[in-house]
Amino acid sequence: MVSRISTVSFLGVKVQEIDVQVHLSFGSPHFNIVGLADKSVAESKERIRAAFSSMGLALPAKRITVNLAPADIPKEGSHYDLPMALGILMELGVVAKEVGVEYIALGELALDGTIAPVTGTLPAAFYANGCYKGVICPQQNAKEALWAGDIEVIGASHLGTLVSHLKNGNEIAPPQLDPLDKSRSHLKDLADVKGQASAKRALEIAAAGKHNLLMVGPPGVGKSMLAERICSILPPMNAKEALEVSMIYSLNGSLDETGLVSERPYRAPHHSASLPSLVGGGHKAKPGEISLAHNGVLFLDELPEFAASTLETLRQPLESGQVHIARASAHVSYPSEFQLIAAMNPCRCGYFTEPTKACSRAPRCANDYQKKISGPLLDRIDLFTTLSTIPIRELQKLPKGESSATAAARVSAAHKTQQERYKNEPYSHNANLDQRGLSHFCRVDKEAEELLNNYADQQALSARAYYRIIKVARTIADLSNTENIQKGHIAEALFFRHQEFSS
Repeated sequence: MVSRISTVSFLGVKVQEIDVQVHLSFGSPHFNIVGLADKSVAESKERIRAAFSSMGLALPAKRITVNLAPADIPKEGSHYDLPMALGILMELGVVAKEVGVEYIALGELALDGTIAPVTGTLPAAFYANGCYKGVICPQQNAKEALWAGDIEVIGASHLGTLVSHLKNGNEIAPPQLDPLDKSRSHLKDLADVKGQASAKRALEIAAAGKHNLLMVGPPGVGKSMLAERICSILPPMNAKEALEVSMIYSLNGSLDETGLVSERPYRAPHHSASLPSLVGGGHKAKPGEISLAHNGVLFLDELPEFAASTLETLRQPLESGQVHIARASAHVSYPSEFQLIAAMNPCRCGYFTEPTKACSRAPRCANDYQKKISGPLLDRIDLFTTLSTIPIRELQKLPKGESSATAAARVSAAHKTQQERYKNEPYSHNANLDQRGLSHFCRVDKEAEELLNNYADQQALSARAYYRIIKVARTIADLSNTENIQKGHIAEALFFRHQEFSS
């Protein structure tokens, strides 16, 4: 006879069911795992052997064969320990074989039988829910599995306790979800930034339409402060967005004890970040920073200091909202619909635009520094704003600025307008408008169209830049609660386009 229980493997955020088949036969005692198992899976037999020993059990003096089917799919990770151990226990008659039909199992075994947490429990639970099965997982992962819906979750801390529960049904209490903290008081307030009214307006427009923004200015003018406060004016994620982000964080092993990411992600990698750490990859093709920023913000400070090849890989995800990682063994895709907020100095020394601290190599210093960012990448940025130094004496006299709550109310109203407008479309924000959406939802007044066309002729704009200006103007119109795009909306959109590297 063969005992079976299901587990899963992961290809990006996609889940593939794996049939764990256990067979005991007469012959010389041997434990063999087949089915394209990698090193971590092959080592499971030693962890299982030690875990059984800690429970006072011994592996039978028979030939044990574990097949992980489909056999042509590579298996990697430590979460195969628990299903293989349960399969052996079913084959020995310790656990009822019905368990293999009713549950999907995943978990890593320690040598003393403790069940250690693993990555990917949330997407595995969603898959189990679709198959009308329950989930057996480590106790630390039980809460995240509950977010998959109406599903039975057995969160076990030890293999012995799990076996007793499966036999008697009352050893493990059902996990309970913790109430989410919906307070936003921990977010940094926009009121902390004094002055810089133009940059604040650009940040608000970016937040309202999910536009990409580049801030240019000398050191210490508030670029990073502004970027850190964008999440305080963005609306909270809805349930669908939160679950999408949580699945990525589950695969990355980054979920906290609540089992759900409830705040919009804000990722700020250092400029020394490697290409795989930013876009994803490595041996196991794990999600990178742009996927961890899905439905949130990716802040790149000191933009020209990033490796040119790393920056260029952002071009495709910025357009498609997906990142595709190609490997010899598989092609993995992760969602990466992030909002790019970038900051940079106008030149290497940082003071090209400052009359009191003249750059000694101007204008060559600025030209060389700015050329490190390619035209195609700049073409994908919607808003540019220049920040200037405010003298200390003037800064001390300035009152506190507008609070995040006030700006967030306007941004939220603009988001609701867009959601209502695009309720039957595959997108929900102005920045994601396709060509059909531009012609259908962006009615531009005649005077406004003439102004934009004249600017496009003067600046020799690409088609992408031209239509991005219209998308920004659509957002500005939404913030002013105007149906058509008027001349003033186009003028403001052009103002934030024309500031690109202005001196």
